[in-house]
Amino acid sequence: MNSALYRLLAEYPLDKLLHTIPTGLFLVDTDKKIVYWNSEAERITGYSAADAVGRDCSFLEGEPCHKRCGLYSEAFTKPVIGQICVFRDRKGRVITLSKNVDLLRDDRGKVIGGIEAFVEITRFKQEENLLRDAVMARTKELELEKAALRSVLDGMTDPVYICDKHFRLIFVNQAMLDILGELNSEHCYEAIYRQQQVCEDCPMPEIFKGRVVRQEKTFQGDARTYEVIHSPHPLKEEPTQKLAVCRDITERIETEQRLHQTNKELDAFVSTVSHDLRSPLTPLIGFADLLADRYSDQLDDIGRISISEIKKTAEKMRNLLEDLLTLSRVEQLKQPAQHIDVTSVANDMLLELADKVLESGAEVTIEELPELRIPEELIANMFRNLLANAIKYAAGSHPLIEVRGCEFPDRLRYSVIDHGPGIEEDERQTVFEPFYRGRNSRAATGTGIGLATVAKIARVYGGNTWVEETEGGGATFVVDFPIEKKR
Repeated sequence: MNSALYRLLAEYPLDKLLHTIPTGLFLVDTDKKIVYWNSEAERITGYSAADAVGRDCSFLEGEPCHKRCGLYSEAFTKPVIGQICVFRDRKGRVITLSKNVDLLRDDRGKVIGGIEAFVEITRFKQEENLLRDAVMARTKELELEKAALRSVLDGMTDPVYICDKHFRLIFVNQAMLDILGELNSEHCYEAIYRQQQVCEDCPMPEIFKGRVVRQEKTFQGDARTYEVIHSPHPLKEEPTQKLAVCRDITERIETEQRLHQTNKELDAFVSTVSHDLRSPLTPLIGFADLLADRYSDQLDDIGRISISEIKKTAEKMRNLLEDLLTLSRVEQLKQPAQHIDVTSVANDMLLELADKVLESGAEVTIEELPELRIPEELIANMFRNLLANAIKYAAGSHPLIEVRGCEFPDRLRYSVIDHGPGIEEDERQTVFEPFYRGRNSRAATGTGIGLATVAKIARVYGGNTWVEETEGGGATFVVDFPIEKKR
């Protein structure tokens, strides 16, 4: 190893200082062998100094450095500042770095090694990508607005009208005229809705605040239903008019009604079948217990194993049928008149799961949760499934499980946070599908219905569910609902 580099390190005993800076740092000799590796480099990469020192720096396999290293190349001007590098850490996680690279020289200017300092910017890059996607989405929205304006000018098949802040019609396309016939007034509320005064649900105040409003409306003398999209015109920042595009959704509503009826019939079928199939399982399990209790000593190992398997299979089928029955009943429960104490329900579910909590060694904390007006049985089912899921899959690797809630101006949000192995990003969109079993759950017992039930509860009451990565590792399951003011 280069003796001059050792003399440099001896002359400047900076080891303690370098181990305290919040920047990964390592030194290499002229053969690109690592001679120094600080604590932050250990934390970022997962490789200890013992793992790294003495190895060629190419073992990190970063992009682009493992393909072309510019440290000792005259083609690259030193120092190199702010180079972006992507590599896999010791656990295989892809992380992004921003690094500075320079040469080390002795007193005579001879190159005796190289230095690299780096910081992890993975989360920053993720946020940058999200921002870029948001900008692209907004750009697309603006393009759609321009296309809509062109369509108005060129003549659309959808009925369209434009009016000013005094409700005077500025433009009505031919599709709208085909519905209305001759206009008998210059005001929108008279010509289109046959009202003598401004409509009670008129969105004009919202439009002139730069907002887009959607309504379902019917026009006088027309039996069809339209989704009317009211938007500021020509600009959201300083609108002077309202543009209304009317889309015929009659068939969609009829299809939704048929689908709703079909879903009701399917739920009723699942409920009936689950109930009827569950009935014979009780004596089956009972007879298996009876055989095991009375005749176990008269059976060989195969007989005893067979009875045990019969019981386990019957119990698994019973659990599946009970979960299906719960899933089918989500839309059948009547909404309560008063808001429910969610904190109390969550604590009751924790008591119900006490045996599993003790067995797993989990530490569950439940903070004060906002109240919610949906059936208490569904709230209980929601927390029963989320807590059982966290206890089963996460408590073994990290005992802490947290239940949190927060209230936004228009949403209520509940989170069950674990610090276990987490869920891969490609599975986060599918874990709420019925019967889906993730890669980390295939060795555990379960029916695959629990999270699907949670998602259906949220969906029926206008909410949503998703899973995200817990900071520091783990999975955070989130359920949110539109806020409803207390009566």
